[in-house]
Amino acid sequence: MMLNQALEYHTAYLLLGGNLGDRVANLKKAIELLNDKVGGVLSVSSLYETAAWGKTDQPAFLNQAVALQTRLSALEVLDFALNIEQELGRVRKDKWGERLIDIDLILFGNQVINIPDKLQVPHPHMQHRKFVMEPLAEIAPDVLHPVLGETMLSICRNISDPLEVKKF
Repeated sequence: MMLNQALEYHTAYLLLGGNLGDRVANLKKAIELLNDKVGGVLSVSSLYETAAWGKTDQPAFLNQAVALQTRLSALEVLDFALNIEQELGRVRKDKWGERLIDIDLILFGNQVINIPDKLQVPHPHMQHRKFVMEPLAEIAPDVLHPVLGETMLSICRNISDPLEVKKF
């Protein structure tokens, strides 16, 4: 039983973002490292630029969604993502503050995971944030939200977030 689980592939959807330094190069490097360490990249969205959310007195963010095929668990994907952030120079100061790179695990197959103070999948706020849903709907329009039962495209079309998200 354990052997079959170890060989099972999962599709992980991540959202990358950053608003410091060379934003395009930082996202590109993060994708390369995810491909090398986490799993094969299946698809990558366009780049989207958005004003900062939550803490608005900072530069605009570039965001990009990535789909990976991985044999890792969701927790292992999260750990690699945090290590990649650190490797690329991320320093955690303020919640929603400026950052060179941010890598969030948004969906992990159709799994629902709730490990308090560590990991929640699907991301608990994804359906409220246009900067998450626009790139995600681009690469996974027909993927169902495992709790809401709606497609990414449907959620994106019905979102009430007023923040402007534009292709970069």
